[in-house]
Amino acid sequence: MKLTLYTDYSLRVLMYLAADPDQTSTIQEIADSFNISKNHLMKVAYELGQASYVETVRGRNGGLRLARPAEEIKLGDLVRECEGDFTLVECFDAEHNQCVLTPVCKLKHVLREALDAYFQSLNQYSLADLLEQRQKLVKLLSLNS
Repeated sequence: MKLTLYTDYSLRVLMYLAADPDQTSTIQEIADSFNISKNHLMKVAYELGQASYVETVRGRNGGLRLARPAEEIKLGDLVRECEGDFTLVECFDAEHNQCVLTPVCKLKHVLREALDAYFQSLNQYSLADLLEQRQKLVKLLSLNS
């Protein structure tokens, strides 16, 4: 299993915002810190806003900030929402399943159990857990400079 770049960028944006939650940050600042295209981050930021992970502040000191405390953002929920499709094998999609083994196959159940364990494991951690070394993170991202 491999996470998409979209999910990777979503995690990075949220980590950036959580590193200094009292400040607003622009998409350009975040893009510059990660050396990522601003255009790539615009869609990420927009959709994180639609999902209530970030909020937009308008005005002179406007930008993005977390919409809720980092402790409330569970990593499994975020990854599930960002990725969307976890159809690991054909039989996960009943509408399009053509596999002749389906009536007797246990693979679907084994993979579903593994996928559930994956999300359960991720949900043991929040965004706040990724910030244990906050001061080093802030320095790496050149925040407050």
